[in-house]
Amino acid sequence: MSRYGRIGAGLAALALLTGVVGAAPAVAAPTSSLASAVLTYPTPAGTAVAVNDVVQASLKTGTNATFYSSTTGTTGIKCAASSFTAKVITNPTAPGTATESLTAQTFSSCTTNVIGTTGVQSITVNNLPYNASVTSAGVVTISGGAAGPFQSTVVLNSLLGPMTCVYRSATNSIVGTAINGTNSIVFTNQPLTKFSGPATCFGTAYFSATYSPVRDTSRTGSPSVYVN
Repeated sequence: MSRYGRIGAGLAALALLTGVVGAAPAVAAPTSSLASAVLTYPTPAGTAVAVNDVVQASLKTGTNATFYSSTTGTTGIKCAASSFTAKVITNPTAPGTATESLTAQTFSSCTTNVIGTTGVQSITVNNLPYNASVTSAGVVTISGGAAGPFQSTVVLNSLLGPMTCVYRSATNSIVGTAINGTNSIVFTNQPLTKFSGPATCFGTAYFSATYSPVRDTSRTGSPSVYVN
């Protein structure tokens, strides 16, 4: 996940989470050219994050993960809680690209204002684990892997009963930005296309979320992770 410190549908999901891809967000220049590895803790250019370490993050305090029907509107779903868990696969010398396996992404405490719906039963990120990569430039990419495409399943309550909406990414991935200054990963208006579901499920769900702080939970004290 690019610049730690800015899946999987999954519809993370996150779940869908989690399967959305739009234009990659603008990213800042790497913090340091002297870092021993792309991912370090507890500071930029600090100790290299070890292969097989577990990296985790939840939503930035006071923010929501959203799945809206447009990039500028507020119609859709918002979730007050979301988190992801990933395992580091490779962490080369910077500049370079670190790789991870996104093993879990969850969404909860969700509400909807979609006409015809009365609540959100669940949002599930399908086909985990996903492939993830983080470049020294801070670009985070999450893609569907061997288990299947980047996909999220949303179950909404309605007056007529449960309604299931399945979303996938047209590119089988979503793109975010890692920001060292806030130890965050930011996804902005990543598009998920409806794969199946009734007409009430809008055709494109735009996913946005800020996960912060990103931490290496395999180390004592769960130090913050940085991208170099």
